Amino acid sequence: MACFTVPLAEAVVLTAVKKIAFKRNADSVINEAEMTKNQKIAVLKEKFRILEKMLYGGSFLLAVEHLYHGEISLVPPFLTAMKNPAEIPEMLREMATVGVGMALLTTVVWAAGIGISALVKNLKKKSADGIGFSGAAV
Repeated sequence: MACFTVPLAEAVVLTAVKKIAFKRNADSVINEAEMTKNQKIAVLKEKFRILEKMLYGGSFLLAVEHLYHGEISLVPPFLTAMKNPAEIPEMLREMATVGVGMALLTTVVWAAGIGISALVKNLKKKSADGIGFSGAAV
């Protein structure tokens, strides 16, 4: 019914927090000493942008699916469960279980992807430095 609103809310909060947190570090002229710091900030921004895209994209697709199945209408109240007060507790239960579960799973998958990416990068760096998987020099 309204499970897509929870990941959507997470995406909106993430967008707002990202805008506030990175406001100080807006694109500006940087000198050589700040290059590394700004590169790290750019990489962090990109990682959060990936999570935003996952959350917004998933929410959009779920909203389209709910619209197709008639669970959302284009006139207020937009959620069909809101028309009948008896359905509101069921809608809130679905948001609390399915919606929160989807938001958490999306965030966990994103974090796992970031972790695996860092692990692969670290292994490639060690491999390029001449250190094998056993830790001994090759």
